[in-house]
Amino acid sequence: MTQDARFEDASPKPLNIGAMDADDLQVISALVQDAVLPVGEMTYERGAGRFALLLNRFRWEDKSAARPERVQAVLAFETVRGVSSQGIDRSDKDTVLSLLSVEFAESDAPSGHVTLHFAGDGALRLSVEAVEATLRDVTRPYYAPSGKVPDHNA
Repeated sequence: MTQDARFEDASPKPLNIGAMDADDLQVISALVQDAVLPVGEMTYERGAGRFALLLNRFRWEDKSAARPERVQAVLAFETVRGVSSQGIDRSDKDTVLSLLSVEFAESDAPSGHVTLHFAGDGALRLSVEAVEATLRDVTRPYYAPSGKVPDHNA
């Protein structure tokens, strides 16, 4: 059983930030590094131009926690015109992905492509009219089941 982290040990408020350009998106990328999610937790609402992921992100921003923590968060992108994938079987809803980074490449200002890179060479590419993203924690922090901080040297 996973034990909830105590509110007293965590930051006073859940994370809720936005990105409106490539520099802002770098901040979000750092905060979602090593987040995990099943393929089934990705949704593209074509009519609304919205792509969202429900992920379990490592709480990199809280270095004072007694034990490593994760929290469920929604990473959402607006103004999405299309989604393509490489190395990800989107029909296998139970496959767990590990998010490595998020980046933006401008093609015809302000439009371009947001690319989400996953471990194992998987990637999602979102064609967007402009960078418009939000990252919002939606649950209480919980102790990371592994009890460890992700290791980037492994």
